Amino acid sequence: MAAARQRLRRYLDDELGACCDEDVEQRLDELATLEAGIGTAQADAELDVLSALASETRYRLVRVLVAAGEELCVCELNAVVDVSESGLSHALSELVDAGLVDGRQDGRWKKYRATNRAVALVTVLEGSVSADE
Repeated sequence: MAAARQRLRRYLDDELGACCDEDVEQRLDELATLEAGIGTAQADAELDVLSALASETRYRLVRVLVAAGEELCVCELNAVVDVSESGLSHALSELVDAGLVDGRQDGRWKKYRATNRAVALVTVLEGSVSADE
């Protein structure tokens, strides 16, 4: 932490033209307030969502469900990704847990749809890739 404090002091000295211990302490307090505002629970929930998308299978499932704009049967999703039925079930379960897809039983069939959270994330990702091209 001492090295970080020293580096911050050098940065503030460059930015302010001169820096004292009070300036460093004030900035550290401001940064602590920013960090506290994020909240551990919020950060953990967001990391769960990002972790759910960190698998090619799960990401493809989300993309297909967002693109479909409607419910798809698990058998339709199985035709999209080349995984075992148990692998597909596990992937969908993780996506449900992350709040990216909703599933419901329809007679003999299980159907899934993308949530608003999934649509928003895919929209952001599409925009970030398009902006860089």
